[in-house]
Amino acid sequence: MKKNISDQIVEMLVEAGIKRIYAVTGDSLNHLNDAVRRNGKIKWIHVRHEEVGAYAAAAEAELDGLACCAGSCGPGHVHLINGVYDAHRSHVPLLVIASTINTHEFGMDYFQETNTIKLFDDCSVYNQMITTAQQAPRMLQAAIQHAISKRGAAVVGLPGDLTEMDAVENLTSTQYFWTKPVIRPNDAELEQLATLINAHEKITLFCGIGAEHAHPEVLQLAQYLHAPVGYSFRGKMSIQYDNPNEIGMTGLLGMPSAFHSMHAADLVILLGTDFPYEAFMPTKNKIVQIDTAPERLGRRAQLTLGLCGDTAATIQALLPLLNKKENDDFLRSQLKLYEKVKENLNTYVKETGKEDNIQPEFLTSTICTLASDDAIFTVDTGMSCVWGARFIKSTRLRTMLGSFNHGSMANAMPMAIGAALAHPHRQVIALCGDGGLSMLLGDLATIKQYQLPIKIIVFNNRTLGMVRLEMQVAGLPDSETDMLNPDFTKVGEAMGIRSESVHIPDEVEEALQRAFTYQGPYLLNVFTNPNALAMPPKVEAEQVVGMVKSMTKLMLGGKMDEVFEIIKSNYKHLF
Repeated sequence: MKKNISDQIVEMLVEAGIKRIYAVTGDSLNHLNDAVRRNGKIKWIHVRHEEVGAYAAAAEAELDGLACCAGSCGPGHVHLINGVYDAHRSHVPLLVIASTINTHEFGMDYFQETNTIKLFDDCSVYNQMITTAQQAPRMLQAAIQHAISKRGAAVVGLPGDLTEMDAVENLTSTQYFWTKPVIRPNDAELEQLATLINAHEKITLFCGIGAEHAHPEVLQLAQYLHAPVGYSFRGKMSIQYDNPNEIGMTGLLGMPSAFHSMHAADLVILLGTDFPYEAFMPTKNKIVQIDTAPERLGRRAQLTLGLCGDTAATIQALLPLLNKKENDDFLRSQLKLYEKVKENLNTYVKETGKEDNIQPEFLTSTICTLASDDAIFTVDTGMSCVWGARFIKSTRLRTMLGSFNHGSMANAMPMAIGAALAHPHRQVIALCGDGGLSMLLGDLATIKQYQLPIKIIVFNNRTLGMVRLEMQVAGLPDSETDMLNPDFTKVGEAMGIRSESVHIPDEVEEALQRAFTYQGPYLLNVFTNPNALAMPPKVEAEQVVGMVKSMTKLMLGGKMDEVFEIIKSNYKHLF
């Protein structure tokens, strides 16, 4: 049997190290699906929704490198796009196969026709349509190499009629190059940076995902300078562990200690971070930013110096030029504040809540205590993200995945699918909001179909909690944020997943132990306190006024009980 283009594509995917294609099969994808079946070295993962497939592939790509998802004509492309956006904005190498209508129907407004070039243009590093057999291997090669080297989504349009055509031998390279160049500032720039550091005593380091492989170097620099170390959400799991200088996160989900340290320092050094919230950046001190992408320099803060470099390589070259700091007063003062912040957070853990109002802080802290040291956590955007940021601790081996740049709801359960398939021997825990899980409930069936031992923890607060808080600080009484949820336990059971509901704080630990020791998928539907708020580390006067206004409007509307419960649940944040 002569090799067709589908066979050729599958062979190239195998050669590139791709182990799975996440997709809903159908029409223009059917020949590719059959080639996967016949090849036997790659697995077709049948998701229920293409968005789930894109998220799952993005999670696998972030954990292991290149991954692949696919969508067929028209609606399949549109369903993919939210997950593709997330992968692209997170800078993970994702190959997207967008199969489409037969070539002779192009431009004829044919059934399910979409223009994949226009559709994926804003969320891709490569985006082309294959139209001849000669192009197929060369374009696929180019797409894979773009995804790897530019770290983003690479999209290949694949007409259905091409998938069954005879393959043409590829005369160009079919190797895939995972290059790792050493990138650091030049010697003159390093001298300039060293002079700046040597001239200041109060220095704070702030690290992002770009410093994830530089933990030893960051720690060495911090101790050499007696510098506190803060981090972004994406930088947390790689920077927090075994770090005596760490002072937590800043940003919307962060802590006052990191915010204070950055503002109290004379010099702030940003390492591998494109931290998006300029409102949390200091404005009255000097800031240095070091990043491998020079186009990011200075777009979030007024810089004294911006340098292009890998964090580890730059610190290694910089250290011999520095004078070791002797005075550690600034570090000790910031660590003292951090201890007070952690003590305050711990009061919420101790106050476990009551029936159907379990404190989410207590729940998350218990999850952290019972989870494996190498667990993979996925967090939904919203309040689940807040609790994960504040109460899941790094152990060096743990990983946390989320929609940290794109900020989409419903990502946690799909990402857990990709994580569980890629790492079957690691514990995978999805911290799902009730709103997020509701969006893509259908793919609980995918978890059951592939017997993925994912532990789904539903933070069932019966509300869109983050939106509710946004409305309140804007002075608006929350409106249309309440959730009339199904019984998630019954939904899970209907999908074939072992499930239970948790109503009482005293039931939390034993329920989590049952879930974590069960050899298969498990859903815990935990009724959490809808009035638990997550105040940012810096509360503006306008936000306080807004909160007072919203509480007043609720009281005038006869909702005294709700106001009282909000105050009781959050008095340490509010006062």
